[in-house]
Amino acid sequence: MKLAFDNDKYLKLQSENIIKRVSKFSGKLYLEFGGKLFDDYHASRVLPGFLPDSKLRMLLTIKDRVEVVIVINAIDIQNNKVRADLNITYENDVLRLIDAFEASGLYVGSVCITRFQRTPSVISFRKKLTNLGIKTYLNYDIEGYPHNVAKIISEDGFGKNEYIKTDREIVVVTAPGPGSGKMATCMSQLYHENKRGIKAGYAKYETFPIWNIALKDPVNLAYEAATADLADVNMIDPYHLEAYNQLAINYNRDVESFPVLRTMFEAIYGKGKCPYKSPTDMGVNMAGFAICDHKVSDQASKDEIIRRYLNTLVLLRNGRATQEAVDKIALLMQALNITVQDRACVNEALLKAKKTGTPSMALTLDNGKTITSKTSPLLSAPAALILNALKELAGIDDDVLLISPEVIEPISKLKIQDLGNTNPRLHLEEALIALSICAKDDELAKKALDKIFELKHTQAHSTVILSETDENTFKKLGIDLTCEPEFKAHKLYRKNDDN
Repeated sequence: MKLAFDNDKYLKLQSENIIKRVSKFSGKLYLEFGGKLFDDYHASRVLPGFLPDSKLRMLLTIKDRVEVVIVINAIDIQNNKVRADLNITYENDVLRLIDAFEASGLYVGSVCITRFQRTPSVISFRKKLTNLGIKTYLNYDIEGYPHNVAKIISEDGFGKNEYIKTDREIVVVTAPGPGSGKMATCMSQLYHENKRGIKAGYAKYETFPIWNIALKDPVNLAYEAATADLADVNMIDPYHLEAYNQLAINYNRDVESFPVLRTMFEAIYGKGKCPYKSPTDMGVNMAGFAICDHKVSDQASKDEIIRRYLNTLVLLRNGRATQEAVDKIALLMQALNITVQDRACVNEALLKAKKTGTPSMALTLDNGKTITSKTSPLLSAPAALILNALKELAGIDDDVLLISPEVIEPISKLKIQDLGNTNPRLHLEEALIALSICAKDDELAKKALDKIFELKHTQAHSTVILSETDENTFKKLGIDLTCEPEFKAHKLYRKNDDN
């Protein structure tokens, strides 16, 4: 994989600037973390070389001073919103994040439910957290937010939110995804801290949009594609332009919220004493200085936008996205003059399906060669695809059977006769288990299995929507998967063995 990003340089610059920011405030700093903290796979895809856990690595250097507050939007709980890259609900991701933080040695103080509404699903989730021994706090909708500043900064606004009790100097506010209410939670805390005589500060640890590259840079447009469901729009920061006569890129929600934050700071420190002149000033974002190959990042970002478009079509088919989100990403593709045909594995998969008349797949290796597969009586297209790709990587002739029918048939028989499945074909995970068993006594199977790590960062496409089981296995292998928005069979109910 060609690198576009110097991760070591980024960590050095970012940590230095976080420490500088902490020193600007006395007593307490609320640090909003934009994007994913543990597993920022979007950043690692559009900026090859960016490590998904870079933010965590920085935090661990100051972990004794850090407390984590996780926020989740009540509306996302009600809508059972799913984190697309992990295919788990935001509720479950809150629990996953708590486990991951604590396993890393970071202290999680509490969970805040924002835009709280007394609905069964929200009440149930809060009870679950309480039963697990996790402190929970509630923030509420404020009429006129973010524009009615007078009401927001009053007892009828932030004043009606519950005050989140924290113990440490740096409070990291993070969430399962965008639109969870991180900034509003931070501002609410500033209001409550001020009432208690504490002059707290606020800053943002963010990655996208990158403020010091072009508005229409593919990296920034990929961020718009990633947040298409939120209708986020990148824009030139008008406050930064006015204050410094310098172009800087931010996004609409931060620009809209800036007057509220500026008024908040003036209420704390005095009229005209806001420490920030623009929403860009609020952020600590050194990512732009660590891009070392813009050509590579441009191509990676274009590839990501195409993937987002195809994945959003699938989400739309499953009722988990809107046509507006699809249309927005389509406009971004049009602006960059790219189409789904620019994703090589898409064309090859469709051609294979047309030729064979079966659900098919294609995978493009790092060397540019594309491998294809079809559905067969014994193997699903995903299983056949990975076996074919491993043979190619290991230099094994395509005619060689890595798993003999004598091994597959008893597994298929068990699935149908004893486990009640309707599909005798091995799905991907079953095929890999069978291959690992064969590798004990078969040198070719072992040679193929030893190449499995080389599948990471390859690109795959399916002509049908895959089962959750196969989709999760592709994620575990680190393969960037897309699918046509078509089901294999015309069924209203699909099981995990349908592929």
